[in-house]
Amino acid sequence: MAFRQYNFPTRIQYGPGALGLVPGALKEVGRARPLIVTDKGLAPLRPITGAVKILSDGGVHATVFAGVWGNPVKAQVTAGVDAYRAHQADSIVAIGGGAAIDVAKAIALMVHHPGDLFDYEDEKPGARPIDQEIPMYVAVPTTAGTGSEVGRSTVISVDDTHVKKIIFSPRLLAARVFVDPELTLGLPPGPTAATGMDAVTHLVEAYLAKDFHPMCDGIALEGLRLAARNLGPCVEFARRIAAGERELQASNEHLEARGMMLNAALMGGVAFQKGLGATHSMAHALSTVADLHHGLANGIAIPYVMAFNRTAVPARMGDLAAAVGVTPSDADGFMRWLIDIRARIGIPATLGDAGVDRKHLDQLVEIAVADACHPNNPRPVTESDFRRLFERAFSGDVG
Repeated sequence: MAFRQYNFPTRIQYGPGALGLVPGALKEVGRARPLIVTDKGLAPLRPITGAVKILSDGGVHATVFAGVWGNPVKAQVTAGVDAYRAHQADSIVAIGGGAAIDVAKAIALMVHHPGDLFDYEDEKPGARPIDQEIPMYVAVPTTAGTGSEVGRSTVISVDDTHVKKIIFSPRLLAARVFVDPELTLGLPPGPTAATGMDAVTHLVEAYLAKDFHPMCDGIALEGLRLAARNLGPCVEFARRIAAGERELQASNEHLEARGMMLNAALMGGVAFQKGLGATHSMAHALSTVADLHHGLANGIAIPYVMAFNRTAVPARMGDLAAAVGVTPSDADGFMRWLIDIRARIGIPATLGDAGVDRKHLDQLVEIAVADACHPNNPRPVTESDFRRLFERAFSGDVG
């Protein structure tokens, strides 16, 4: 098929089989020894084994670093830099979800920058400048969630405390992005749902964030429209395939739904440069304290935060309702949709259902209050507000 190409600002090539364009993109700029960065669960599967063959057939000698898992930590980055140097690599190909892509960005940063990774933390007093060479890296997402493939930041946690640190620079943008829906066809129902709710949360919180950015607003609404129409079908396809209906694996309908979710996710990655909100502050706390998957944490928390926000931005929540196609197009309609889609795709309704222990409440509140996302929330969130939000997320009282 003819691949679709669009730039925003990264050059993005989209379509089934887009992975096959990677060798040419590397050779175009004289790169021949990439380090493939991926997570350990994906490494033995077709997206990676196929990528190695495609690169080899294209005259490119790659080696695989599969030392990424869970919420990424600095030790994974350090190991990746060692692997880059051992391979005498000249470039990086990030293939995977947000964790693998974030680690790839951090590896690219630290190949030529001195000191410790967290010396470059965003807005840290006395932070080192990101001013040295950054190797070329390209991104190939295999989940429709974080949108990290088009992002200018990487989120890496401290090894022992799991506190998340953000490193930001426009220089961390991928040189090229290849969006291939074939790579997501085997994603099971659970990860499809959790990563999909991550994309939805990015789009919703970006639109409601109080900063001014009309371009991001437009992207957020269109991305949400795509997610609303395709997330449910993607999860349903995944369930049916898991139940044995293998003929659906590469059907046109499945490819189309997966492709549109990939586009919705990268649109979320663009839109949230406007800002995020309290849902993400709760999710960051949950990942830190309970090691909860970021998308799953967002999916559980978002209805509680939206119930908190609706009196502050009723017209904007009406816009979100219109984007997802519900009537009446008001805050109540959007809330109903949000709760319905969460139940439809199997996201737990409460933190307890996800295995989070209520004994961590004080620590969750403390970390959420300190998080950098909620200052952009459309309604100010105090410590007592966060306590109530977490309590409701434990009890299931959306309010």
